[in-house]
Amino acid sequence: MSNHKQILIVDDEPVWLRVLTQLLQTKGYIVREAASGADALSTLQSYEPDLILLDVRMPDMNGFDLLEHIKKLPRLASKPVVFVSAMDDFHAKKVARELGAADYILKPIDEQEVNDVLEKYLPK
Repeated sequence: MSNHKQILIVDDEPVWLRVLTQLLQTKGYIVREAASGADALSTLQSYEPDLILLDVRMPDMNGFDLLEHIKKLPRLASKPVVFVSAMDDFHAKKVARELGAADYILKPIDEQEVNDVLEKYLPK
């Protein structure tokens, strides 16, 4: 499958960046990585991904704060943002929805769940 959709992954844990990047690249997606909220904001100055996968817990800026920044950028406000987090917490999921997240999936990554998200938010 070569669909050339672009995805930004934001996660401060190198292992999760690598796992998600490899999974998505094998499916034909173009992937960029950001290791922090600040790195993501810098990348998004000149990059418009079709989907953003975002961790909640990061040292410089949490994912909720980053999502608020993203939603204020007119060219990115309608792009789907999906949280990928180890926080299996009702409150975190509720906050994510209230801030406009498209979805919330849990680590460890389940490939079928990632596939479902890709099919839902990046239709062919």
